Amino acid sequence: MRRHINPSGIAPPVAKYSHAVLVRGFDRLLVVSGQLGIAPDGTIPEGCEAQAKLIFAALDRCLAEAGMGRRHVLRLNTYLVDLADRPAFMAVRDAWVEDPPPASTLVVVKELVRPEARLEVEMLAAS
Repeated sequence: MRRHINPSGIAPPVAKYSHAVLVRGFDRLLVVSGQLGIAPDGTIPEGCEAQAKLIFAALDRCLAEAGMGRRHVLRLNTYLVDLADRPAFMAVRDAWVEDPPPASTLVVVKELVRPEARLEVEMLAAS
């Protein structure tokens, strides 16, 4: 069982996410390492939007391999190297996220392991 929590008495979420997700009675927990926007041939496209689409496609594949879907996502952690990329990222992310939305954190960082990478996304899911 999962319960999405957005308590009264605090500011509502500023984007498509839940403040908290309470989890009970799950048998499987899927922890996905940070994914970069790398194509299967090893190339990294320019631009946040193209990289974000590759990342969320990779997350879909990880979920499918575990026998899960987007409805099982509990949390997303995102690392952006440029806050100016936020609108492009959020458009892709919000189209991918199912309701009720998972808990989520977005952090701006100086750089990622690959200098051409614009963002990285980690995921936690349970079923």
